[in-house]
Amino acid sequence: MTEPADLRARAAELPKGDVVAVLLEQHARIREMFQTVLSAGEEHKQHEFDRLRAFLAVHETAEEMVLRPVTARTDADVADARNREEAESNVVLAELEDLDATSEEFGARFTAFQEMVVGHAEAEEREELPRILETCDEPMRQVMGKALLAAEAVGPTHPHPSTAGSPAAQWLAGPVASLVDRARDAVKAVTG
Repeated sequence: MTEPADLRARAAELPKGDVVAVLLEQHARIREMFQTVLSAGEEHKQHEFDRLRAFLAVHETAEEMVLRPVTARTDADVADARNREEAESNVVLAELEDLDATSEEFGARFTAFQEMVVGHAEAEEREELPRILETCDEPMRQVMGKALLAAEAVGPTHPHPSTAGSPAAQWLAGPVASLVDRARDAVKAVTG
């Protein structure tokens, strides 16, 4: 497994705001968030999982909306493989969301989920991100970086397996799902 420090070093070699730099930094953060959930005590585990869940939901949605269509123009097989992986992980994330984060079942499934997500990220880092660097000039990667962050700012914060893995579905259903998710999150924050 690639260490977060190595990913951040690779990101630092690219211009600030470059979509590849943004994604490498986020992949480092995701790896750290998994470790935080695993090491959290019972009183904090659900909160840490909820943070990871929300981050993964917006991250994967934004990748599908911004990165995947560009990848598909040069290598449809790679784009399709990453979309399938995201669809599969979205189903598992939704299942984990329904479990008590302190339960034994959650622990076993979470570890397998971590392997799934990290494997997916490593495939992106190995196959997809180099293609973006090769086929997109720096100004385009800057625009993509801004678009990715904008999509994340308004993306759904919960998994939606029915739209996962489909950039078109994300564009059509994502805004509505995001409003519902963010309202749900706000109510939960107030009511506990």
